[in-house]
Amino acid sequence: MQAVSLSKQVESGGQPLKILHEVTFTVEAGDSLAILGASGSGKSTLLGLLAGLDIPSSGTVLLDNVDLFSLDEDQRARLRGRLAGFVFQSFQLLPALTALENVMLPLELHGASDARKRAADALQQVGLVARASHVPKHLSGGEQQRVAIARAFVTQPKILFADEPTGNLDAATGAQIIDLMLELNKAQGTTLILVTHDEALARRCGRQLQLAAGRVM
Repeated sequence: MQAVSLSKQVESGGQPLKILHEVTFTVEAGDSLAILGASGSGKSTLLGLLAGLDIPSSGTVLLDNVDLFSLDEDQRARLRGRLAGFVFQSFQLLPALTALENVMLPLELHGASDARKRAADALQQVGLVARASHVPKHLSGGEQQRVAIARAFVTQPKILFADEPTGNLDAATGAQIIDLMLELNKAQGTTLILVTHDEALARRCGRQLQLAAGRVM
């Protein structure tokens, strides 16, 4: 993945507000990159642009050698579906589905005939096979995030985007979640791009990118 002179500007109170300034970097396949910065530094905006969820004011992103912003919204969504997985701070599990059904969902959307077996294997990898039949409200925060990670990795994405994946967890559980993500990153060769404000967790990644007021430090 390559970010090329990414900038993002919005209108605020009738005045232009620059959120990101000419951000350029490359992430090699299989690397783990932590994007660090204080609240308001542009971390989540940058992640949204890298995933093609938002449009830059200028610059572009090359994902799997494809210029994301030469594609329309539907084409970007298809590319994400084929290449990317996501883990969010708020877990984003469907409350009416069991852990197993939540992990099966992206496989079923892709028409996989072996969705149940692959989802069960993914839950085994994250140590939650015994909780497969539980709905999210009967799982702890750490368990819910493990389900979210299993769901993200079950399609074996080339790249995983994680936005503050430990933000709603205590320090010990958060460290376990990062351990798990880095283990799967190595086992599957998935490129990991992680947004965090926690420097100790960021140091666990192979590289760190520090943002301040929308600029790479």
